Amino acid sequence: MTSAPAPAADSPTTSAPAAAAALPAEPAPTDPALPRPEYPRPSLQRPDWLCLNGTWQFEFDQGDSGLQRGLLERELEQTITVPFAPEAQLSGIGNTDFLEAVWYRRTVSIPADWAGRKVLLHIGAADYDTTVWCNGVEVGRHRGGFTSFTVDLGPADALGPDAVLVIRCRDTHRGYQPRGKQTRTFAGFGAVYGRTTGIWQSVWLEPVPDTYLLRPRVTPNVGSGQFEVAAPLSGPRAGLRLVAELTDDAGVVVSREVAADSDFQPALTLVLPTDRVRLWQPSDPFLYGLTLRLLDSTGAQVDEVRSYAGLRGVTIDGKAVLLNGSAVFQRLVLDQGYYPDGLMTAPSDQALIDDIELSMAAGFNGARLHQKVFEERFLYHCDRMGYLVWGEFGDWGCRAGGGPGDDIQHPTASYITEWLEALERDYSHPAIVGWCPLNETFQNMQDRVTELDDVTRGMYLATKAFDLTRPVIDASGYAHRIPDVDIYDSHLYEQDPAAFAARMAPLADGRPYTNGNDDADSADWSVRYAGQPYFCSEFGGIWWNPDAEPGADSWGYGQAVRSEEELYTRFAGLVDALLDDENMFGYCYTQLTDVFQEQNGIYRFDRGGKLDVARIKQIQQRAAAIEKRRNG
Repeated sequence: MTSAPAPAADSPTTSAPAAAAALPAEPAPTDPALPRPEYPRPSLQRPDWLCLNGTWQFEFDQGDSGLQRGLLERELEQTITVPFAPEAQLSGIGNTDFLEAVWYRRTVSIPADWAGRKVLLHIGAADYDTTVWCNGVEVGRHRGGFTSFTVDLGPADALGPDAVLVIRCRDTHRGYQPRGKQTRTFAGFGAVYGRTTGIWQSVWLEPVPDTYLLRPRVTPNVGSGQFEVAAPLSGPRAGLRLVAELTDDAGVVVSREVAADSDFQPALTLVLPTDRVRLWQPSDPFLYGLTLRLLDSTGAQVDEVRSYAGLRGVTIDGKAVLLNGSAVFQRLVLDQGYYPDGLMTAPSDQALIDDIELSMAAGFNGARLHQKVFEERFLYHCDRMGYLVWGEFGDWGCRAGGGPGDDIQHPTASYITEWLEALERDYSHPAIVGWCPLNETFQNMQDRVTELDDVTRGMYLATKAFDLTRPVIDASGYAHRIPDVDIYDSHLYEQDPAAFAARMAPLADGRPYTNGNDDADSADWSVRYAGQPYFCSEFGGIWWNPDAEPGADSWGYGQAVRSEEELYTRFAGLVDALLDDENMFGYCYTQLTDVFQEQNGIYRFDRGGKLDVARIKQIQQRAAAIEKRRNG
């Protein structure tokens, strides 16, 4: 057993380059002593903000009767540390039972210099059904446990020097809702884990003018060396102009101005001089600074936000997925994004950085961000460190069929709504190289079309409509239902390398392994393969816990290895089968860390050393067949 080494700096797939000098400086923490005090939204910055993480009043509401019992009007009985869920130890509570509803209360002093502006309340994520009151008045609702939302609290002058915020979160846990890896039984088992209720990402206030810039949509175009920038407005009015300025470490690269009073979403194109073009790529994740200013008819500034942009392109050519025109084999790892003390919430910003560096140290160049919409700061670090990721939704357990009272997770319209919110938030991150709306859905081709088919097609079409620049999987593994889906994949946890290679081999003849039927030519869960890029997006999961006692709650895929050396041999055999296949554009190994009882990680759950990661890295580092064929 070996401790985890420091990340190597000699390979493009394992280095963590420094961020470009053009990146805007982050707004300073309002109180560095608070939990998670860093600015939550690096891709859309304003200098004034107020972090509301820390101590809130708190109370459980097991009968969801709190509104009738007067919880809105009175002080609450306990305290909690936000942004950690009450199930997490870092919240100061650690209650892992079923929690039907929870309440939060806090009195906030509004800074005097916010006068003349209105105040927005931002909640990074709260699971699942959230209602917000300010000074006793309901001001907003949101449904969905994975996505960020904003509530307009009104003019700062009208709030008074102090504002009383009350937040209620309802989460039945056993109803039909997207839940990712959260268990519907009392305790986690196998590949499902504990539950998360209520607020689990940062909460903060921000003052804005009556007319202000919303999140821009930045689209890179490598072929023409330019960025398309769309800047939606809240409260648009006549006489406004939008100014966009792109900078690199030598200063201003290009600046443009356009009228902003004829559209709810003014847009412009920033064309780069040829000598200032610098691509974003894993070995050089260069980021341009981007400043957007909104001016009125007199030229006075109405609003300003700072952001960044990476010039990179993802394209498909036959069975290859190209990054900036070259085949970059995607050596991905499955990242669940769980922590022993914070559950779905990272204990610190450094913990997010550490996970990327640990992955790179083991030879991975990216990750499937699995069954969870990761917080935006993680994506920011992926952007600046050159780490390739697939954005995913937390739908696991979604099935077709069943009836009232069954244990099947039925899809609802909420899946599409919440997924669109995730796309809107994360569209401009260059590190995201693909989208995965659903995971492991089960539908039989011989059955009638189901509501799950409708949701699958709806989520796929919504993704394609929202983003024409990235490939999309309809559902990772198991049932592919879209005939012209961009990417085809499978999940295979066969532990014998020879048998694994044999199942993957028919890809060369256009008959890839598909989930649902061991005969790759007649799988009955999916539409027929049509020659798309293909990868095995879940494999491995090698079960190994050298310290597990007999009878301990320990789980992994297939037969556990008997020694650490056997693990390296098995890992090499599985990886070799995929690296040597010139029709395979990547893979995703399960998984980065152990998570509770699922003990098949490269690292322990606490991120401690478990394996010789230098050996794991060395096995992965040779050029893949598709890279040699495409890149020479």
